[in-house]
Amino acid sequence: MAEEEQDIILSELDDEELVLQMHDDLYDGLKDEIVEAVEILLERGWQPYDILTKALVEGMRIVGIDFRDGILFVPEVLLAANAMKAGMGILKPLLAETGAPRLGKMVIGTVKGDIHDIGKNLVSMMMEGAGFEVVDLGINNAVESYLEAMESEKPDILGMSALLTTTMPYMKVVIDTMVEQGIRDDYVVLVGGAPLNEEFGKAIGADAYCRDAAVAVETAKEFMARKHNQLVSA
Repeated sequence: MAEEEQDIILSELDDEELVLQMHDDLYDGLKDEIVEAVEILLERGWQPYDILTKALVEGMRIVGIDFRDGILFVPEVLLAANAMKAGMGILKPLLAETGAPRLGKMVIGTVKGDIHDIGKNLVSMMMEGAGFEVVDLGINNAVESYLEAMESEKPDILGMSALLTTTMPYMKVVIDTMVEQGIRDDYVVLVGGAPLNEEFGKAIGADAYCRDAAVAVETAKEFMARKHNQLVSA
């Protein structure tokens, strides 16, 4: 009965109210309500890309700001990201059909010897929520895994994660191999994980160290804006 009441309430809202309600529901991690709202907007003739940007991406932007500022914490952000992912599940095939623009593409994975993935998963979800296409390689990735993914997926960004001090140095192995193969400058390399810091990121030759998922999204956006400007000026 409660679900029926929620459906009626959502369907009675006008478009602007519904989008604002979606921002609130994302913030609260309400997956079912997000799915229902996406379906309502599609029924009303909204373009999938407009739903993505105005409702989901904007909602996750608000979540990201409060996560960065210490108002929200990882469990809450994971709930929000899962709600966003549920909405994306409906939109993804429709976006593919319409050839909607994306901010960029990222390949991400936890490095060899490391099986921690909560931080990586959060980055993946928030990057998707910000409008990036994300290819998640999972955990325990050897250099070959990253190289194959870069060749087949042609991403703009490579993301590497590590939670163990013993696996951190493997990031340098991947970057050094990219340098040897002459492909390092073709990609933006972002690294993150609890034991890392900015100095470490610089020392191994990464483009940036990202202390959390919100910073990763902001950093990725900045690099893509720079890349776009370079292409335009060229």
